[in-house]
Amino acid sequence: MGWIRHTITKIGFIALQSNKHSLLFLLLLFTSIVSVSAQEGRIKPLPIKAVEDSIVAPTLPVDIIKTAVVQDSVQQDTVPKKQGLLLDKIKYKAKDYVKISQKDKKIYLYNEAEIYYQDTELKAGTIILDYEKNEVYAGRIKDSLGNYSQLPNFKQGNQEVVPDSIRFNFTTQKALIWNSRTEQKAGLGSLGSDAMKVYSERTKKENDSVYFLDEGRLTTSQDTLDPDYHIRVRKAKLVPGKKVIAGYSNLYIVNVPTPIALPFAYFPLTTGNTAGLIFPTFGNDPDRGYFLQGGGYYFPFSEHIDLSLQGDFYTNGSYGFRGESNYVKRYKYRGNINFSFENLITSQPGFDDFSRSSTYNIRIRHTQDAKASPNSTFSASVNLGSSQFFRNSLQQQNFNNIQTNTLSSSISYSRTFPNYPSVRTSISATHNQNTNTGVVNLTLPTFQASMERIFPFAKRDGIKKGAIQNINFQYDVNASNSITTNEDDFLTGRMFDNARVGARHRIPISTNFKVAKFFSVTAGGTYEDVWTLETFNQRFDPDQGVNGAVVRDTIKGFDRFNQYNFNLSVGTTIYGTYTFKEGKKIQALRHTLRPSVTYGYAPSFEQFYDTFINGDGEEVQFSRFQGTLNGAPRLTQTNSLSLSLANTLEAKVIPKDSTATELKKVSILNSFNVTTGYNFEADSLRISPVNISGGTTILNNKMSINFGASLDPYAINNNGRRINTFNIDNGGSLFRLTNARATLSYSISSSDFNKKPDDPEDKDPNNTENLDRGIDEFFSNSNEFGNDRRDFSTTNDRNQQNDGDVENPYYENKLPWDLRMSYTTSFTNTNRQNEFTNNSLTFSGNISLSPRWRVGVSSGYDIRNKGFTLTQFNFQRDLKSFTLRFDWTPFGQFTRWYFFIGIKSSILKDLKWENRSQPVRR
Repeated sequence: MGWIRHTITKIGFIALQSNKHSLLFLLLLFTSIVSVSAQEGRIKPLPIKAVEDSIVAPTLPVDIIKTAVVQDSVQQDTVPKKQGLLLDKIKYKAKDYVKISQKDKKIYLYNEAEIYYQDTELKAGTIILDYEKNEVYAGRIKDSLGNYSQLPNFKQGNQEVVPDSIRFNFTTQKALIWNSRTEQKAGLGSLGSDAMKVYSERTKKENDSVYFLDEGRLTTSQDTLDPDYHIRVRKAKLVPGKKVIAGYSNLYIVNVPTPIALPFAYFPLTTGNTAGLIFPTFGNDPDRGYFLQGGGYYFPFSEHIDLSLQGDFYTNGSYGFRGESNYVKRYKYRGNINFSFENLITSQPGFDDFSRSSTYNIRIRHTQDAKASPNSTFSASVNLGSSQFFRNSLQQQNFNNIQTNTLSSSISYSRTFPNYPSVRTSISATHNQNTNTGVVNLTLPTFQASMERIFPFAKRDGIKKGAIQNINFQYDVNASNSITTNEDDFLTGRMFDNARVGARHRIPISTNFKVAKFFSVTAGGTYEDVWTLETFNQRFDPDQGVNGAVVRDTIKGFDRFNQYNFNLSVGTTIYGTYTFKEGKKIQALRHTLRPSVTYGYAPSFEQFYDTFINGDGEEVQFSRFQGTLNGAPRLTQTNSLSLSLANTLEAKVIPKDSTATELKKVSILNSFNVTTGYNFEADSLRISPVNISGGTTILNNKMSINFGASLDPYAINNNGRRINTFNIDNGGSLFRLTNARATLSYSISSSDFNKKPDDPEDKDPNNTENLDRGIDEFFSNSNEFGNDRRDFSTTNDRNQQNDGDVENPYYENKLPWDLRMSYTTSFTNTNRQNEFTNNSLTFSGNISLSPRWRVGVSSGYDIRNKGFTLTQFNFQRDLKSFTLRFDWTPFGQFTRWYFFIGIKSSILKDLKWENRSQPVRR
């Protein structure tokens, strides 16, 4: 019988076993040796070297290799299966050949060989299948140059191992693996920097859930060939997806052993949230002794809520503890609660510098998902505690808040009733604490409600025309319980001693219409009704003190007053355009003016005022509502006129892009506003000061300029008081500058100097505007790192440089950097003092010395007081698997430094070392 060029071989296994003997029947449907060609597929070799390979592919005649068939498979046998036999069919293929040896009872596969059995997949350069023992052997192949390729890839379920060679038994599911490599998910992250890489010279697979390792290495480094660090374990037990339990283990850095070692080790590999210990930080504080900081336990109660408890302990008796809980419910809400307490003892009892202080801080944040309820919302943002908590805390994460001057909180619930007219209501509690003075302001609670605008003389869906149809009104109410206390009385019964309760009702009414087509007129008024639960009566008591005193009596009970005002405003818009001759780059200028005149009138409400006679026989006027939550009604009548003029200036220029069809609009002056007023009721000084404010942006919107000034038309006397004499009549100018302010901010980075590849300016040889981009642009292309060496490498070479190791790139003459600067100045001349009350420059920036080195600085200089503001330097170094950080405040009130180096991965984040200086106690 001749050679058959296309042959499909089917092999059936039929076996009978008993307690004393077993019988194996093998049926060959065609020849005893058949060559099989498999489907083409490319397996990328893993660049990992091994010592030796114990599997050698057999050699077949050339004519047999040429007659290989496409694919071969093993069909499922019809004989009932018994224990110890294969339970499913085996599929296999290879690129060069498949050799079946009846004598050896083995099947040989060579070059890109693959075997599939149930949930087991095996791919390798060469595979030997022993169908008598139900075992498979897999290894690499070696080329003529001695290089190995096509390492075995063994996958069973969701577990994957890449060894040099492997021996696997289909019946017992056990395996022997040489130089295995596997990657285990851990924590909340996916494969990558948060995955544990496990290497082992010899591995025994006991079953699907237990592996025994001999001479293993554990690391999270991304470098599979030469990791920058690893933990060497002599003997270990691996439970995939759960843990690694090892004997003596020690840390290696760049293959150099370190003295960091443990007699036994436990490495959790569980995915998701898992309860466990939080490893503390060791250190020494000269004022408090040795300490353990940040140790504790983590409790994942469910997928919706967790809890972390940590504590700090010092040998001199100081201690602190923290609790943090995060909670979330999808499409409903999410938030977190943080509580910190520190009992700090400085020095030892009996010494002069001994001190004891307790500080605390509570932070709560709750947000509701927008999909949870369209008509109601609950939110909370709480930050309250001791004023000195952030300044005295030893926790490094609290240093960023060391200059916090206020602590504020807000908890609110709002609900909207959508039926017409819709009403929005809310109830809230607020807290504001000044950490410098210790004053605490609270509202417990505040109730607010507002009704939508109603047009009583117009249809709801129709167009409103004229003054009558545009008449509208609203209603809103604000009621609150306000408390002002200090830090010592806070959260005690004494903080309610000065509580103030009141409510304010407002009904604004307005309308608008056109006059002479160009003038917009708005007229309206506001009615207010103020309620309070207590008032204050004043009287003079001659028996109080030596000369008598004014006595203030509190009158409990409901009381109210009302007040109202009217206003009328007229405004218009004026456009002015100036067009330049053709050929100019600037085609036109557009000046927009918006003048407006507002008249306001508010009567006095003397009916709510009383009088008493003081000790000097003088009549003193007062209101019983003075000192209440919303204050007293107006005593003086208001009858004033306000004038304002708003300006903007824009230009239309020819764009640099010759293909553009429209002119480019450029803003020259974003705003320039002038306001003043005239008081008809005043007996003198009726003209209000002229206030000027404006702002603009220049340098391609990278620099913003804001300015303002106040000009007084009246003069002042020798005592610095304003007099009813114009400044020009007193020998001065038309206006007297009383105060001025200006702020300039500018941000720039190295990327701003990089030319775009398709920039039309580059195509214009006569364009001279590119000269200001810097001479370094001549030497580098668009890449901000300057890696493009056009004179020395091709495009493919450049791509390889960018895709390779970024440790030592070609930076040439450019370093990535960014800089932000701000200059603020203010001038005051109300009493002829002519002084700059503020004159300071602040700046911050970063520069990347290499892709893994970044240096940052933030500081400022007070020109008036001749001193630097809070100055901080920070250095960050990316060490691939490690992170190095150094923060330094070299001088000032908060002088300190902090050093940290640790592993990035959350699995081994406790492998770290940090040290810090001791902050100045306040």
